[in-house]
Amino acid sequence: MKSIATQAETNKSTLSLIAAHSHISGLGLDDNLQPRENAQGMVGQLNARKAAGVILRMIQAGKIAGRAVLVAGPPSTGKTAIAMGLSQSLGSEIPFTCVAGSEIYSLELSKTEALTQAFRKSIGIKIKEETDIIEGEVVEIQIDRSLTGGHKQGKLTIRTTDMETIYELGNKMIDGLTKEKVVAGDVISIDKASGKITKLGRSYARARDYDAMGPNVKFVSCPEGELQKRKEVVHTVSLHDIDVINSRSQGFLALFSGDTGEIRPEVREQINTKVAEWKEEGKAEISPGVLFIDEVHMLDIECFSYINRALEDEFAPIVIMATNRGISKTRGTNYKSPHGLPLDLLDRSIIIQTSKYSEEEIGKILTIRSQEEEVELDADAMALLTKIGFETSLRYASNLISVSNQVSRKRRSDVVQLVDIKKSYMLFLDCARSVSFLENNSDQYIDDDGNVKLNTVDSEAPVAPAAVAVGDNMDVSN
Repeated sequence: MKSIATQAETNKSTLSLIAAHSHISGLGLDDNLQPRENAQGMVGQLNARKAAGVILRMIQAGKIAGRAVLVAGPPSTGKTAIAMGLSQSLGSEIPFTCVAGSEIYSLELSKTEALTQAFRKSIGIKIKEETDIIEGEVVEIQIDRSLTGGHKQGKLTIRTTDMETIYELGNKMIDGLTKEKVVAGDVISIDKASGKITKLGRSYARARDYDAMGPNVKFVSCPEGELQKRKEVVHTVSLHDIDVINSRSQGFLALFSGDTGEIRPEVREQINTKVAEWKEEGKAEISPGVLFIDEVHMLDIECFSYINRALEDEFAPIVIMATNRGISKTRGTNYKSPHGLPLDLLDRSIIIQTSKYSEEEIGKILTIRSQEEEVELDADAMALLTKIGFETSLRYASNLISVSNQVSRKRRSDVVQLVDIKKSYMLFLDCARSVSFLENNSDQYIDDDGNVKLNTVDSEAPVAPAAVAVGDNMDVSN
């Protein structure tokens, strides 16, 4: 049995997927927005993280909307990591939408429609409504099943500190109680309209059963007053969700189909009007979220014009853009501009600059990545990997961690050593070595015209009658 468990654990660790920024859990700031050197997976970029912290505080206070923030810097300087840290710090209450510039171009949607949907996904609507609920501590559950196993009925005894009542149960309620694994002593809440059952925790009266319940059990007080109460419930949805529900015949089921298609402007105008009415009546609250556009230089002048106009709209999120371009052409024009963005959009944006990591910071990041991937490296291997990351790129060095781990396993070692890093470095080229190889062997590759030079043939070797002469170009365009 022990060997079987070990094999299962091995399979589980093999199948676990680790993303490039899965180690990021926040911006690594203290309560005064001062960046820590190494916290929440973030290393270095102190000024950029502090600036992002100011943006975070303004978003949480609801005092910023319709603004553009540009995170600019060389490749592998943590631009996307800062955006992911901001997303983690915002939590689930504030919408965060992440798209790449190239995602805007699609055969199914126009560019403006794709951007509109991204913008409206980033606007949260908190809809408030009152509903009748039953809330109390479960005293007893009795379930009677028929001999055929089809029909079920039962009784639920539930109480507060002031009263106790018995409710008749049908199939739906019994299934709900079974699904939530409700037992006597649990404090539950039942929505009378939908029949949804929510387990709030375990009653303090059952605290003596702690050892039997386990350490993760949450204990709550038995509710007071009446069993039936009216409670305000807040549902958070995005503007895009409301658009989809109202533009498709199948209603909210369209959210699960994935194919939203083009949504007519008339539908959005009606929804905007209705949401504005809800806001005036106090039934809804607008929560501007964040739209993160990575590789923003991939957008063209039409997209930039749309973003300029959309930022002035009443329902506009905070738009955070990231780019690694310097002075380059704006797509769709012949004009060069900083970061490949039009000057009017740059003038509207506040710019956060990132800089190249130091060798020490790269070492700390690689240490975090190796821990995230559960790969153990000895001191010499980590020193060499850090040097490789500093002289080539951080991304290349990060990729070598898992590769070197596989190399070490081939020689039945659980620790990555210097020889494993060297072997991985020789097996896989970094960008600079690949470019150098292409320059030295360019005649062996097919060029833009479809031509390629054959290798030199040994003069003493027999040559087929139809062979091409040495050094001639062979046209393979057809």
